[in-house]
Amino acid sequence: MTPPSQRRAFGLVAGLGVGAGIFYYRSLVNAHLARGVTPDLLMVHADVRRVMSLAAAREARELAEYLSGLLARLADGGAALATIPAFAPQVCAEELAAMSPLPLINILDVIVDEMERRRLQRVAIFGARVTMETGLFGRLNNRAEVVSPQAGEIDLIHEIYVRIVAKEQASQEEYETLRGLAHTLIEREQLDAILLAGTDLSFVFNPDNTDFPHVDGARVHIDAIMGAIAPD
Repeated sequence: MTPPSQRRAFGLVAGLGVGAGIFYYRSLVNAHLARGVTPDLLMVHADVRRVMSLAAAREARELAEYLSGLLARLADGGAALATIPAFAPQVCAEELAAMSPLPLINILDVIVDEMERRRLQRVAIFGARVTMETGLFGRLNNRAEVVSPQAGEIDLIHEIYVRIVAKEQASQEEYETLRGLAHTLIEREQLDAILLAGTDLSFVFNPDNTDFPHVDGARVHIDAIMGAIAPD
């Protein structure tokens, strides 16, 4: 068990999809409890419409400035580390890293590390359109071959993802559609894995129902956060 003096308060920018924020909060609390320690978490609520609008317009610097202001509030509250628990805002990851008042546990870095650890060379991405079309915001360039689904498949994945974000849940039909498409892509494109690069995909897939090779970005991210703030 990590002594309290060695644990660091952690800041979470919530509100980027309420369901996703709840998933991170619940997962982090459960992970702390499994270690027998009390969470030391701070949260600030972002304006999701502003963030997603800036992300869609690729206004990276303006988005980074807005997120940096939220991170400053977490720092003022005592946070020593923080994260942005969503994928779309990562369009400004480089700019934000340069101006953030706190060290960040970046979800893109964590995913790249996991893919390198598992030696995954050929993948497809499931998530919002911006995440799929940019190949995880270019972070997999020269690290793995990102196979893009066909245009109609990208539309379908994006449309289902948007519905899931809005409902904060997935239907059995939506699960079966994405699962079937994952199996099709893996077989057709000879993929090593599907990269689940949308936090709200946690409403669809979990360790018990995901029967295809995959990297679960949100859950890998949570494991990395715990390794930083309350290592075993």
